[in-house]
Amino acid sequence: MKLMIKKIGFGVLAIMLALNISGCEATKNASNTQKGGAIGAAGGAILGAIIGNNTGKKGSGGELGAVIGGVVGGTAGVLIGKKMDKQAQQIEEEIPGAVVERVDDGIVVTFDENSGVYFDTNKYNINSASETLLNKLAGILMEYPDTNVIVVGHTDSTGADAYNMTLSKNRAFAVTNFFTSKGLNSTRFTTNWFGEEQPIADNSTVEGRSKNRRVNIAIVPNEKMKEDAKNEAGN
Repeated sequence: MKLMIKKIGFGVLAIMLALNISGCEATKNASNTQKGGAIGAAGGAILGAIIGNNTGKKGSGGELGAVIGGVVGGTAGVLIGKKMDKQAQQIEEEIPGAVVERVDDGIVVTFDENSGVYFDTNKYNINSASETLLNKLAGILMEYPDTNVIVVGHTDSTGADAYNMTLSKNRAFAVTNFFTSKGLNSTRFTTNWFGEEQPIADNSTVEGRSKNRRVNIAIVPNEKMKEDAKNEAGN
């Protein structure tokens, strides 16, 4: 499993794309901890785009940008990076089927039918196989209380647009409700859904559709973590 390191801001995004730089294994790359001091408040757009904010929000709990916020730079950013790197590594080790990416100051975890967390056709209840992995993630979230969590539901293009929008909403809330039923504070969560509007693969193929039927979970530092880091850094 590869832990993708993508902590970049607007100032370097064009250069990164031009050079076609992609993520590698965490042990072969500079960590977000090392990069944290160089990233400014313009960050967060990349994280927002990955979880679905680039076409407008369909969910609840306010604009995603307000939840994500800007990336913290300087020494405080380094301190936050250390905590988020550690959490991302733990998720990767304990949930090997998930795709774990470190983006900006946050972590994006993607579950699809190939990663162990999935829904039966036209269903949105959490089945037993999915429950096992989500239980592991719930336990990790308990260990890191100073974070906010964004749950985003997506579908493939099979079926009517309106139906898919409702299905993605129900699946996203099923995941959020699962977490809160395990004792996680509901105020940490923002739930969003985009139906078939955010494909990451070709909907004309069986494999592509299976990847598009997914739930993204973004984990970002909350204001307490940011303030604690700034105080520790002497900002």
